[in-house]
Amino acid sequence: MSKKQHIDRIVETAIYLQSETRRLAKEQCALHGITATQLAVIKLLMEIGDLSLSELSKKMAARNSTITGIVDRMAAADLVQRARCTEDGRVWMIQLTTRSRDIAAKVDVAPWDLLRNSLSSLSQTEVNQLIGLLGKLAAHVEQAACNGENS
Repeated sequence: MSKKQHIDRIVETAIYLQSETRRLAKEQCALHGITATQLAVIKLLMEIGDLSLSELSKKMAARNSTITGIVDRMAAADLVQRARCTEDGRVWMIQLTTRSRDIAAKVDVAPWDLLRNSLSSLSQTEVNQLIGLLGKLAAHVEQAACNGENS
């Protein structure tokens, strides 16, 4: 197999993983009346805990204005609440509500859990290699994006 064919196979696999996890997320979300983005926020807050709007924006790789809109809709649906940061009263922390915790507990197989379980089948050496390679790819994509490149 040529290098181009190998690269094409990698791209196809990445697209498959992304589209399959999105499909699974949409199915789970439809069962609970939330969007995939809302589920991602819920799962993130479940794992990490309360986050400021800017921290949530960084973790979600989205602009503050985008996250503000998401959080506003989630607050209106009683999925999150805002609370003043105890260390800095100017900062609002985003917290899960009882409703969103209940939804998180009901989600049978979150797409990222499926991916995590699949990755756990790799050896520690393979995991380390994959982390290194993905880091290099992410850095290249970030550099290309900053330079306005397509390749």
